[in-house]
Amino acid sequence: MPQIADALAEIQRGVDEILVEKELIEKLKLNRPLRIKLGADPTAPDIHLGHTVILNKMRQFQELGHEVTFLIGDFTAMVGDPTGKNATRPPLTKEQVLKNAESYTEQVFKILDPNKTKIEFNSTWLNELGAAGMIKLAANQTVARMLERDDFKKRYGNNQPIAIHEFLYPLLQGYDSVAMKTDVELGGTDQKFNLLMGRELQKANGQAPQCVIMMPLLEGLDGVKKMSKSANNYIGINDEPSEMFGKIMSISDVLMWRYYELLSFRPLSEIEGFKNDITAGTNPRDIKITLAKEIIARFHSEADAEKAHQDFINRFQKGAIPDDMPEHSLTREDGYPIANLLKDIGLVSSTSEAMRMIKQGAVKIDSEKCSDNKQIIAVGFSGVVQVGKRKFARVTIN
Repeated sequence: MPQIADALAEIQRGVDEILVEKELIEKLKLNRPLRIKLGADPTAPDIHLGHTVILNKMRQFQELGHEVTFLIGDFTAMVGDPTGKNATRPPLTKEQVLKNAESYTEQVFKILDPNKTKIEFNSTWLNELGAAGMIKLAANQTVARMLERDDFKKRYGNNQPIAIHEFLYPLLQGYDSVAMKTDVELGGTDQKFNLLMGRELQKANGQAPQCVIMMPLLEGLDGVKKMSKSANNYIGINDEPSEMFGKIMSISDVLMWRYYELLSFRPLSEIEGFKNDITAGTNPRDIKITLAKEIIARFHSEADAEKAHQDFINRFQKGAIPDDMPEHSLTREDGYPIANLLKDIGLVSSTSEAMRMIKQGAVKIDSEKCSDNKQIIAVGFSGVVQVGKRKFARVTIN
């Protein structure tokens, strides 16, 4: 295993906070593989680049020779994590959880080494707790302590309901660490309360408390809100290469460095060299292209990255329409209102978004800008519809 100083420097890269760093150093001195845990509730089937910030840190621990476990929270997903929520979230069914979990495990192996990764499900031990075990677990904390948690405090102060089972969630996540005898748990900065609960419960059960490593939350394409599907500012790791390339190229030059820090595997010295290159006159676009190709090669292939780069050049620098795009054949007796058409073929999420894009001049029909949000696309139309710079569809209306 690497020298402790070198290992610690690698672990610290991109980290927001380590609790407690002195304890982590002592654990690294044990000269044995540490038990590293990352838990995820499969509440949605897809993983985006924001999720990979923590997965990348997990991969670093693998490369340092430690024992990595990706924990699927199949039990806790049916409870529902209240983190960051201003209302009680509906629990998922067991069928939904298992379907999402299958997708999760497939996707995480695009980052983690499957030969060095253990997959666990927390229903294995949480199902065994039973009513008596749950009561004993709940006795470890007080209501006052739970109300110190920021999202609970806000909801309580706003007279918004908090269901009793939501108080159980941090305890269940903490108990995972007891069951797994975790040395180090990873999580986002929004998970601090839950992660520290694991330390407390381990102490109560006579175990050495785990160290907690918190990773920052990655900003989405807008550079403001955290990356999420609900904010529609995400890059999915299963996005098509050309779509992924276009999205990465759309981020600001400032945000690009944040993505390099949290998503790139390049040495920090090389990234610093890129910054010097820009100071010396290199176009930031070229550095962004390097980042886009690295990320696409990781989740697809180097050939896909090269093709996506060429498609980008053809489409945006030469104004070409891509050859490969979705095709839709629609039936409408009296023509198709443009806003409804854009929504029905999936280029926008709603008719209100369609009207907003039309107003912004972002909609084209056969390369001609559409400026009328009440335009009717006639029966017999066969052509290309475009929204923004990256979304195209070939449409026929019968």
